[in-house]
Amino acid sequence: MIASLLVVSLLAPAPAPAAAPRPPAAPAKHPYSVKDQVTLSRVLSFALSPDHRRVVYALRQTDLEANRGRSDLWLVNVDGSGSRQLTTHEANDTDPVWAPDNVTVYFLSTRSGSSQVWKLNVDGGEAAQVTRHPLDVDAFVLSRDGAQLGFSAEVFPDCETLACTKQRLDEKAKEKATGRLYDALLYRHWDTWRDGRRSHLFAQALAGGEPVDVMKKASADAPPKPFGDAHDFTFTPDGKGLVFSARWLGREEAWSTNLDLFLAPVDGKKAPLNLTKENAATDSLPLFSPDGTRLAWLAMKRPGFEADRRAVMVRDWPSGKPKELAPTWDRSADSLAWSVDSKQLFVTAEHLGQVGAFSLDVADGKLVEVYARGSISAVAATPTHLVVQHDSLTSAADLYTVPKEGGGALLPVTQVNSDAFQSFTLGQPEQFSFTGADGATVYGYVVKPVGFDAKKKYPLAFLIHGGPQGSFGNHWHYRWNPQTYAGHGYVAVMIDFHGSTGYGQAFTDSISQDWGGKPLEDLRKGLAAAAAKYPFIDQKRMCALGASYGGYMVNWIAGVWNEPWKCLVSHDGNLDERFAYFDTEELWFPEWDHGGTPWDNPNGYARHNPIEHVGSWKVPMLVVHGGQDFRVVESQGMAAFTALQRRGIPSRFLYFPDENHWVLKPANSILWHDTVLAWLDQWTKAVK
Repeated sequence: MIASLLVVSLLAPAPAPAAAPRPPAAPAKHPYSVKDQVTLSRVLSFALSPDHRRVVYALRQTDLEANRGRSDLWLVNVDGSGSRQLTTHEANDTDPVWAPDNVTVYFLSTRSGSSQVWKLNVDGGEAAQVTRHPLDVDAFVLSRDGAQLGFSAEVFPDCETLACTKQRLDEKAKEKATGRLYDALLYRHWDTWRDGRRSHLFAQALAGGEPVDVMKKASADAPPKPFGDAHDFTFTPDGKGLVFSARWLGREEAWSTNLDLFLAPVDGKKAPLNLTKENAATDSLPLFSPDGTRLAWLAMKRPGFEADRRAVMVRDWPSGKPKELAPTWDRSADSLAWSVDSKQLFVTAEHLGQVGAFSLDVADGKLVEVYARGSISAVAATPTHLVVQHDSLTSAADLYTVPKEGGGALLPVTQVNSDAFQSFTLGQPEQFSFTGADGATVYGYVVKPVGFDAKKKYPLAFLIHGGPQGSFGNHWHYRWNPQTYAGHGYVAVMIDFHGSTGYGQAFTDSISQDWGGKPLEDLRKGLAAAAAKYPFIDQKRMCALGASYGGYMVNWIAGVWNEPWKCLVSHDGNLDERFAYFDTEELWFPEWDHGGTPWDNPNGYARHNPIEHVGSWKVPMLVVHGGQDFRVVESQGMAAFTALQRRGIPSRFLYFPDENHWVLKPANSILWHDTVLAWLDQWTKAVK
């Protein structure tokens, strides 16, 4: 028997080799969601080392349990190698600035309990505190030799020292009475009530000594409120002065856009000198060339208009005349960076639904497009390349390099969300155009739903941007991101209607005194063009939603174009343009866009006023508003909800007492999106 078995065994074919183990299956991807959006890492700012070899950047990550963002510093070589985290403190570390030695980085941190300047050797060592002021340091710059610090802090203008302001605040906190007395506008701004303090600039030697207020007793803010930062002030090349942008106007502050550039000596012994007094409009973002021979800045030309074209200006330093570069270039610059050899300026500007980087020759103004796909928000220059912060409708912000001559491709420096983007699926965007108001070419984007099937029809989320001088372009947005709708099964469509930026200044100007005219016509025609071009849009299941001007437009179309919509969402939008003039804070905005004050030009406020058409409202509407929004005040949202309820129209009111014009806290952002998407679902998913 054994022999027989052996024969059989020898005659049997050899067993097949064991199959190689299969690699584990890749985790299934999920559609992009609001939780993905809230938890993505965000590049906040970056700084290129003086030797152009390394980049330090601030990276924000979300702590959902603590309901806040937390930022640390990271270091990476310009070629993308050697990435490592520099700080890990639970406090926020932001706004890195290199010292001239190429190894020391200064930054702002709250790790001491207040916002102060710290420093760190990137090649090793612990962070060390540099300033120990009794008040927060809000923004700072270094002098070229690294010997001086320029910083901003909120102070009472009549106080001689920082300690004086701190003492006064402590005494005020002990008072039982809470009333505040005001003698002038702006008594509140954006999301903050004023208490008499102003943001002043100080100069301080890093070797020691008391800081010097270079704006003594000034009733002005530098950097300007509410969005100014360290780009709005800089040391002169010799370190003897600070050049800064400020609105120094007294009682006209609430209705003037006249920001000027001032030069203040760091010893504070002379009053600041106005460098741009000939221009009654906005001057901002002063930046000296590396060789110290020129000052560049951005300037508007029309007083009272906050969305005027920002021209690129240069002057020889210290005594040259202002000169505009490329005066016929019909784009508005957003940021500035000098080339290493001081012969070019690199600017970012919106351009046909993108935000590109462009170079301007200082000698002859020659313009070259370096890169103009997606959105570039910041630029720094090496001898051969630009380091840029770039995003798009399908990619969150990262750092890249691109050849400075133009025509090259982006090469990644950071990939801060590479793992996250492997876990979800996005909708595919496509830009389209159509003939809009006045026969003009108007652009828009469609973002297809995740898992798109051309044979199916999908409900539409029609997103209307704010501004109104703004854009819904090829940009990754952390609040109004069309991918959150695409991930939820919707087609998203955005139209850059008349008034939008990036299509020439005349196109931007066209919305002034015509808020409900040409923009509405473009939205109508844009929707029709999208429906004709993309048959997968279900025209029986469409909702429109927008914030700020987009909220105003939703309130407007609720009364004058309500036929196609199953539901509406109005976030922080005006209902009554007439009264909105009286309860907002920056009066230059309505005065320009509505052609004067309500008493001088009442028709300018009545012509396209949503409140006049409430009697025609019939579409279900979700109203959202923030209690700390002083630009579009909460009573506007409450009034809209009151009108809806009184008319018996299905409606809901989502109110955030702790948010401003934007919803920023992670938990609130999730609640916002969950509520909005549920509202869209309620009115579109059941429709056949």
